Amino acid sequence: MTPAPVLDVRVVTKVYGMGETAVHALRGVSLRVDQGDYVAIMGASGSGKSTLMNILGCLDVPSTGNYLLDGTDVGSLDEGQQSILRNRKIGFIFQSFNLIPRMSALANVELPLAYGGVRGSTRRRRALAALDQVGLADRVDHEPNELSGGQQQRVAVARALVTAPALLLADEPTGNLDSKSTTDVLGVLDRLSLSGRTIALITHEDDVAAHAKRVIRLVDGQIIEDRRQAPVDGPPPRFAWTAEGTR
Repeated sequence: MTPAPVLDVRVVTKVYGMGETAVHALRGVSLRVDQGDYVAIMGASGSGKSTLMNILGCLDVPSTGNYLLDGTDVGSLDEGQQSILRNRKIGFIFQSFNLIPRMSALANVELPLAYGGVRGSTRRRRALAALDQVGLADRVDHEPNELSGGQQQRVAVARALVTAPALLLADEPTGNLDSKSTTDVLGVLDRLSLSGRTIALITHEDDVAAHAKRVIRLVDGQIIEDRRQAPVDGPPPRFAWTAEGTR
């Protein structure tokens, strides 16, 4: 049996407001992303890419159409069920890192597991493995203000990974980083893609999108381009990548 796509967006629209003031943010978007794909979603301000990201992340629902996440029709769920699905199936990576101050890198990575009711010893083991996977095994006790921007974003990637989600959803993950940190973070995403992770990356930067296997471009709430590409072979991360991290 063919597995269900990780993302299955079927003729989705999103309208804000009513009447003459209505804003049509999405106009019949259809999109399928299979397991292991690495997709960059691009578009200028007002193109609908942020609205699409919110729907993909189960943070908003379509006005019409259907969205299935890993085979589950999100529109059939109530808010509580959507929250559970979001916690179990999606690992979020934000532009601003969204780490908790005065909590160690390890504690930050453990948070999604704590919300999911995972017991302490298992949380710690999985969080340590996730931090090792992004090259931060030697920074587990450091708080965010003791880490560089690139290291903070790698903690955020580890936090997204720790629940073993079906999808990594990254919203402008290099937007607040310098060029060296950008190289490190994109190197992590490249390796995760090679290991079979499914990644949807929201970006407006062509250099970042070049790392993806597929580029989708939106204009005025519609997909105007959906093309495959050979991802660039970026330099490896400047930290050591262990055999454990490549699994």
